[in-house]
Amino acid sequence: MQNIRRENIRRNERLAAMTRILTSSPNQVIRLSRFAELFGAAKSTLSEDIDILADTMATFQLGCLDTVTGAAGGVRYRPAITQAAALDFVQSVANRLAEPGRVLPGGFLYMADILSMPDLVEKMGAIMAGQFYHDEPDFVLTMETKGIPVALMAAKALGVPLVIGRRSSKVYEGPAVNINYLSGSAGRIETMSLSRRAVREGQRALIVDDFMKAGGTAKGMMDMMREFSVTVVGVCVVIATMEPERKRLESAKALMVMDEVDDEHESALIRPADWLLNQ
Repeated sequence: MQNIRRENIRRNERLAAMTRILTSSPNQVIRLSRFAELFGAAKSTLSEDIDILADTMATFQLGCLDTVTGAAGGVRYRPAITQAAALDFVQSVANRLAEPGRVLPGGFLYMADILSMPDLVEKMGAIMAGQFYHDEPDFVLTMETKGIPVALMAAKALGVPLVIGRRSSKVYEGPAVNINYLSGSAGRIETMSLSRRAVREGQRALIVDDFMKAGGTAKGMMDMMREFSVTVVGVCVVIATMEPERKRLESAKALMVMDEVDDEHESALIRPADWLLNQ
């Protein structure tokens, strides 16, 4: 911008630059004074620009642009996905996961290829984040390793850090809290470790994971948050199994549900969760 005379900046250029700045910082309030300094434009002119952007994003379902009032107010972009679009997307992913050959011994589902595709996990994370904007979590917590991609995308959409629980403490993370928890799927005692510097007392956490069978790992993460005096605002997973019907954690929200495993074809019935169908 140093080589551009501010008085020569046209509205279409401002709109393009503002769109890039806002969408690259989801859920972050950007003050109008920043845009005013950057473009050399009056706040009244920038307000008109924001109205244009908000209408365009709403028309083409590109997310939500909110104006935040108050001393620290400004404008905030949230990558919201409509109910219909979310359902269509989750259904398409469910269809891929229902293909023969994906069910592994022990009733687990092979989904590493899906969770390694940035465009897919970004949409999953945005759908998850959309359910918890009003809860204002301070960070997203997941357990290594398969849940990291979707948890990172949920954290990006929420504009908060990602915190990762480990199966053993790491020297480079400093002092850590270690707890034992009962793995619901394997039925054995596992260890979870979290650096003392990762979170602070009084914060709010959203737990995100890739797969839930009996809910032991998610319950362990909730227990870990109690050790730090952190409030858990919700638990969201990519897939939850129908069985066992009674899980160690009943309040989790899943994008998809896995049911009716076909051992012969190594496949399962995968469908969108009821909350996506019923809204």
